[in-house]
Amino acid sequence: MFSRGPEGDKTEMESFVLPLRRRLPALAALAALLLAALCLLSGCGRRKRAPAPPVAPSPGWTETGIASWYGNPYHGRKTSSGEVFDMNQMTAAHRTLPLGAIVKVTNLENRKTVAVRINDRGPFVEGRIIDLSRAAAREIGLLGPGLARVRIELTGYSNPDLAREPPLFTIQAGAFPDRAAAESYRARLRRKYEPVDVVPSLTPPGSFRIFVGRFGDQREAEAAAEQMRKDGKEVFVVRVR
Repeated sequence: MFSRGPEGDKTEMESFVLPLRRRLPALAALAALLLAALCLLSGCGRRKRAPAPPVAPSPGWTETGIASWYGNPYHGRKTSSGEVFDMNQMTAAHRTLPLGAIVKVTNLENRKTVAVRINDRGPFVEGRIIDLSRAAAREIGLLGPGLARVRIELTGYSNPDLAREPPLFTIQAGAFPDRAAAESYRARLRRKYEPVDVVPSLTPPGSFRIFVGRFGDQREAEAAAEQMRKDGKEVFVVRVR
């Protein structure tokens, strides 16, 4: 085929190679388009969605921290769940567990345990994780010292259907004895944060609490609360439902 000598070879080769070289950029572009199409079909390049947060913790969930207890003057008042607080029943307050959660509380200093039902919100004191009724505190030797390091273990729910509802969290940014003081602080907070709500509180009656933001994910609420703490605010993440 290429038998016409060196000059002829060169001429014949150029007639074959040069058109191919001209086609290479177009071929490369076509290959890139085909690869992109394959990626779209196969799912490569898609962002992986973060797994949805659980609606409520599963049995076996644990937390370790400081427990306190409460009795009078809260005895006979309504709790956050709407129930009347009875300090002689095995109940407790927790900020983020669903109302109706059943937990086993172990006093890590004497290994005594008690089972309680969460029917209230609190404690709103930095460093504490659960507020026990007077009766529950007596069971684990907490009445005298008032505070103890405990481990909480979730064992179930008194109303599983309620625990499966989509969660809603907010940030408690303050509690005030009258609306005027609450509204004044709300106005200051609104210079930087939104939304800010003033809500009447059941404990004690006639008082008002300030809540900032609404979150469907506890992790987002905790991140926002941490930023507010960096701004010098004393805040607590609270589960609304």
